[in-house]
Amino acid sequence: MSQSQKAKIEPILKPVVKPTLGLMGATVNAMALIAPGAFLWITYQLQAAATAPSGASVASDIWFGIVVALGVCFLTAFSYAELAKIYPEAGFASCVYFAEKAFLDQKGAKHSAPTSLARFAKLLTGWGAHLFYWVYPGVMVAFMATMIGYIYTAFTGNTLSNTALTAIGAAFAIVTGFIAYRGVTGSTKTSIWVNAIQLVTLAVFSVLAIYYRISNPQHATQWAFSGAWDVIKPHSFQGVLVQSTLAILILVGFESCTALAAETKDPATTIPKAIILSLIIQGAIAYLLEYFATGLMISDKLTFASTTPATATAAAVTTTVTGMAAAAGSSAPIGDLTKLIGDNLLHGIGFGLMITMAVTVAIAIVGTTLSCMNTAVRVTCGMAEDRELPDMLGFMHGKFSTPHMAIWVLVAVSTIIAAIGVRSVVGLTGITLASNLGTFVLYGLTCIWTIVAFKNRKDFKILKHGIIPVLGVITNVIMVVAILYLYIIGNADSVNEAKICFWIAGGWAAVSLLYVGITSVHRSYKIRMVTCVIRPEQLADIASALKRENLIVGMTVMDVRGFGRQKGDADAESTDEEQLIRFLPKLKVEILVKDWDVNRTMNVIADSLRTGNIGDGKIIVYDASSAMRVRTGEKGVYAL
Repeated sequence: MSQSQKAKIEPILKPVVKPTLGLMGATVNAMALIAPGAFLWITYQLQAAATAPSGASVASDIWFGIVVALGVCFLTAFSYAELAKIYPEAGFASCVYFAEKAFLDQKGAKHSAPTSLARFAKLLTGWGAHLFYWVYPGVMVAFMATMIGYIYTAFTGNTLSNTALTAIGAAFAIVTGFIAYRGVTGSTKTSIWVNAIQLVTLAVFSVLAIYYRISNPQHATQWAFSGAWDVIKPHSFQGVLVQSTLAILILVGFESCTALAAETKDPATTIPKAIILSLIIQGAIAYLLEYFATGLMISDKLTFASTTPATATAAAVTTTVTGMAAAAGSSAPIGDLTKLIGDNLLHGIGFGLMITMAVTVAIAIVGTTLSCMNTAVRVTCGMAEDRELPDMLGFMHGKFSTPHMAIWVLVAVSTIIAAIGVRSVVGLTGITLASNLGTFVLYGLTCIWTIVAFKNRKDFKILKHGIIPVLGVITNVIMVVAILYLYIIGNADSVNEAKICFWIAGGWAAVSLLYVGITSVHRSYKIRMVTCVIRPEQLADIASALKRENLIVGMTVMDVRGFGRQKGDADAESTDEEQLIRFLPKLKVEILVKDWDVNRTMNVIADSLRTGNIGDGKIIVYDASSAMRVRTGEKGVYAL
């Protein structure tokens, strides 16, 4: 093919996703989503403010709550890693593909039917995945807006309105969406820098926080924890449960690299390693160290003042709290602790040190939001290509090979969710719980699919494919029950947080059921005409392939002549001036199929026709308003 011909054809070809990521690339993308540098700053207030149903503070169980959540994540991570080994072809669909393929393999089937268990598993997993991945970026956008509001207040002493915070969140969502739109290569470079910056920052902060406790430069007399053991030990069962339901938010993301399988070299080996490595580095090392150091540092020198506005009958009242209560009241307790470190250990540079750390946190939030957006739109694209979501969400950008339409829809959704989160701690916790609920559902289901996928395989291992995934299911179910129970029976704030969570989760469930119901009926009873123009010698190959897949119920074949993009000239050496229109002899094949089988029929035909050469043919699908079997009078799909 000449260069001029290539130039004409390449812009209209379907974008090809190229595998460019190695172990480091896959790992850092997952690490960016876990992002301990971002979450220490933005979630410590939620964790410090958490209460048991009785209203009592459970801030003392922050560290052990992370340990429990980390255990749940490791159990689930092993299941993801095992599924990634046997299904490296999962590509964008990730966990959704795992769910469907596990059941198809058990039945020895290639494709799921409209009412099959494989499709039910796929749709249920897709619901959990979207509740997690599509709410999570909104949570991060809200966190970014809240942090910028904190910095604004630190500089000016004024407070930004909810409208201003929402506008900031929208701008951040658009910028992050644009980076995601530009492709995974740019996202990976961003993630590498994000991880390097945040890990260095966390190491410095943790060392200084521990030294602050040892040196006690302000002569504190009351510490939130009496010592190292008091920081790490569990204090109450309910406290650990509450904290673990919040802590799961800061640990999720290890599985995100499974959605990058199509963009990863040797995914069967690379992806499983990346899953476990990212969780070890960010979860088991970075988080446990930084939360230990933070808990050790909090004392009566950490203060927070809140003012109750004056009323017609009472004057304004200012209340000052210290220690963990101050951490619960401040919108950025880590920023306050950083100022204490700078002012008392580093010769009065507290404000500058706080701003410096805030910048690194902002960078980490960019990386986290970006990583989740990349994962979210890829899972969405995988389902859209399978026609379980609107086709437009599967559209790929011709240059960057990204699901660009899904990205911009997600930007809009993230802005709406963030508008809820920036209003109050209650709103922020509510949207966080919604994301976490989706996480536990998705993780629990993935553990179940691991059992299903391996139970009849020769490489089945009782520990890897039995005990570990069963424990994963149990612990994730406990987390779901904890969210439902602890927040419903809790105080007024907890109940309102639960309501926000259930409205988001319930709304998504209602929309999903309605869409699936309508499209299932449509695809089961609507008929389509699949037409293809082929080389005459390929007819037998198509007929045989369709018969093997049980897709052929009749076929019409016609002799035709025509030309395509090359005007009938397949000579790679010819020039534009030499090209004349030639009408080539072809066969036109028409097949009536159920709408449900359209994609499969097209793929089977294409696989039979494709040689990679000019003239392989085309496939066109038309709506067929109806059909009738003349002998019986049967109409619609019953006439096929």
